[in-house]
Amino acid sequence: MAGSSEAAPLSVSASSPAASIKKPHGAAPPRPLAGRARDALVFAAGVAAAVLVLLGSPSSVLVAPGSGGIPLVSFPVPGPEDGPRTFYDDPELSYDAVRGRRLTHWDAKRAAWLRSRGLATGGRAPERVVMVSGSQPYPCHGDAGDHLLLRFLKNKLDYCRLHGIKLLYNRDFLHPSMTSLWAKIPIVRAAMLAHPDAEWIWWVDSDAVFTDMDFSLPLATRYAGKNFVAYGVPKDIKRKSWLAINAGVFLIRNCQWSLDLLDEWARMGPAYPEEHARWAKTVQSALADKGNYTWLDDQSALVYLLLFNWERLGEKAFVETEYYLMVFWGDMVGRLDGIAARYEAVERRAAAALRRRHAEREHLRYAAARNAAVGGAGGVPGPAGGGEDGWRRPLITHFTGCQPCSGGRNPAYSKESCDDGMRRALGFADDQVLRAYGFRHAAPLNDTVLPLPFDYPCQETTRARS
Repeated sequence: MAGSSEAAPLSVSASSPAASIKKPHGAAPPRPLAGRARDALVFAAGVAAAVLVLLGSPSSVLVAPGSGGIPLVSFPVPGPEDGPRTFYDDPELSYDAVRGRRLTHWDAKRAAWLRSRGLATGGRAPERVVMVSGSQPYPCHGDAGDHLLLRFLKNKLDYCRLHGIKLLYNRDFLHPSMTSLWAKIPIVRAAMLAHPDAEWIWWVDSDAVFTDMDFSLPLATRYAGKNFVAYGVPKDIKRKSWLAINAGVFLIRNCQWSLDLLDEWARMGPAYPEEHARWAKTVQSALADKGNYTWLDDQSALVYLLLFNWERLGEKAFVETEYYLMVFWGDMVGRLDGIAARYEAVERRAAAALRRRHAEREHLRYAAARNAAVGGAGGVPGPAGGGEDGWRRPLITHFTGCQPCSGGRNPAYSKESCDDGMRRALGFADDQVLRAYGFRHAAPLNDTVLPLPFDYPCQETTRARS
């Protein structure tokens, strides 16, 4: 792909056309289980049956003749000889983003698989999302790095559980040359093939913290008809900085367009040494403030790919600038206490029903009511999901440059500012989760928890000093 400096100007956060409708493909229903496909279910039958009984699904359990009373689980699990053939039956199918054969006709193959499993919804159901994150395959070198990674992972698990999102956490390099920052491309591509039921793959860096547990992505509205979404900074876009678009958090639709984009992005990486060296020189000369870097990072490659090919890619790409799909931690952590205080003030004035204790599975209903109260007259200024103007919670606070695992922190940031900032953001998020369990932290930098009184925050707890 040859870049062009005469591409049409980038338009950010524009309205989107409706998503295209795919032509249906017929498929025969799967046949009942037989042979090895049926026998394979015996292995973990006892555990699986116990789980189903605990979940209240006894009708899903059966006892096979001659099994000695051991229950089997009746699931439609097609094997190689059960049900219609799909793209998984192609012996040349490869999950490898570099060494594998280029995958084509993915939209039709994926649609056929969805219909064969009874998962096609015709666009009437919520769009399924798989979040993908990960870290290095070896222990952290930084002080408390492994503990911090555990807390970052817990934070993502909390958000995903509350929003009905699957989480895939990877700690392996799927290609020996695509390590460090480039490791995300192979796993995102592999996740698309492994999860054809997911409409979106959501990459989130390991050092990114969800700081608004209420905000839900506007997939069916704001991003309808778009295939790639990432956060951008208008002033940096204008000057074509390598910081213009952040590659640490992005959404990518599970479709052929996205696979082609990932292939193009990957070919700029270190798995293709000659092309990587050539692109490093091209990108360095084209983007502002790259300095004398001779190694091309994934973000600079993505920024170049989008900014200098917007005429070709812009119809399906969306650069988010109106809320914090992610925000740089240095601009946010000092404001978190003020944000929390403003949210509590709104809840004190709101109807008592908003403060009612409730089960965690009702989180989204209460989150919608809380967002309505916070966004209404006399609420908290700013856009839902956070923004430069106002005091709304940011969706994601990204600790880029702190390097909690490797310990190779950017010298521009002190260890104390990074460590305290991460603890503040994680505690800020934890308080939103702990509320459903009747607790909150004693203070922003205090790991002690206190029980919440009934009708909190009208009946305030005594906060300890940090």
